[in-house]
Amino acid sequence: MSDDRWLPPRSPATDPPEVPDGLGPAQPRRSGLLGRLAAPLAAIVAFFSKIKIVLLALTKVKFLATAGSMVVSIVAYASLWGWKFGVGFVLLLLVHEYGHVIQLRREGVKDASAPIFIPFLGALIWAKSLGGNAAAEARVGLAGPILGSIGAAACVVVYAFTGEDFWRALAFTGFFLNLFNLLPVGFLDGARAAAALSPWVWLLGVFGMIVLVLTVPNPIIILIAILAVWETYRRFKQFRSGDPAIKAYYSIARRDRIAIAATYLVLIVALVLAMDATHLERTL
Repeated sequence: MSDDRWLPPRSPATDPPEVPDGLGPAQPRRSGLLGRLAAPLAAIVAFFSKIKIVLLALTKVKFLATAGSMVVSIVAYASLWGWKFGVGFVLLLLVHEYGHVIQLRREGVKDASAPIFIPFLGALIWAKSLGGNAAAEARVGLAGPILGSIGAAACVVVYAFTGEDFWRALAFTGFFLNLFNLLPVGFLDGARAAAALSPWVWLLGVFGMIVLVLTVPNPIIILIAILAVWETYRRFKQFRSGDPAIKAYYSIARRDRIAIAATYLVLIVALVLAMDATHLERTL
């Protein structure tokens, strides 16, 4: 807060005497429009500097960051599909993301962020590491869809007791969300699992994403595809670099590879069957 105090306009009687030209300190002259804009521009810069400090402080408060982004996402989804769906869908996303957070802590990674929600793109967390090797990364990746599928299954239980189609539709959406995340491409959870199976599986994911874009040319799907394909290219290039540290990262025990492959495939089959069981015919 500034210490400057407001002063009333000076009257001619209180004005200091004029100094003749050539006497006293030289005064810089501001000319025209630039001179008139200097003070407002300085005030705007100072304002946004303070706002930047506030925003940086807020990002360090995990609860505020998560809660604020949740509210924004709920409003965005509610504007299209109603507030009940907005709340339910965002809560399913939250359960999914906390699957990752819990597993990261089990892997010894303590710096995982709280979930941050991005309307129509889902949610994300970040950490300096996803574990010590590709097996740990795969476990972190699969933990989200596993816990997220349990959350969607809870909606099926509520539907069984209430008979309200809303809960069945929400369960279907949750199952679809988790199945989509198992695509082995880019930053999706399936790519984390594929890292433990074989990074070559990522190419299969790229093909699947291209097919999805061609069959469902949705702007959001296209954006996700662009980001995912770029991330796949970056990681595959890193994998093929021949760096000994990278080779060690992907060299995991055979039993871990088998366990991850089994979990991945069983989860995909279970989600496909769950979507079929909860599918509702659209009525106009």
